[in-house]
Amino acid sequence: QVQLVESGGGLVQAGGSLRLSCEVSGRTMSRYAMGWFRQAPGKEREFVATINWRATHTYYADSVKGRFTISRDNANNTVYLEMNRLEPEDTAVYYCNIDTRPWGLTIAPATWRAYTSWGQGTQVTVSS
Repeated sequence: QVQLVESGGGLVQAGGSLRLSCEVSGRTMSRYAMGWFRQAPGKEREFVATINWRATHTYYADSVKGRFTISRDNANNTVYLEMNRLEPEDTAVYYCNIDTRPWGLTIAPATWRAYTSWGQGTQVTVSS
């Protein structure tokens, strides 16, 4: 069974930066696309970024494009999210997840919206 452990969140002022990490166990992460997602209070979970299995393709939500960078370290089964120029609207619990099929370019919305297993997430709070 896949286990996902997110970390690196915290409280930061607007304009600041954070780096989130997600450690994966129970599956060979190197074969799968990985993604970051977030859920703000009272809102549905939303897509933030994905990266394919060998880090040649990345995709970002329009709201974070140019500010966030997703990366991965397959040797250490870890995916990262570098967040710069943070805004109060970025406040949310951030989650990572792994694609259900190997060798994909991204995680399709229909796939991640059907996920029933998520990690505990890491809280990011951006003050204005």
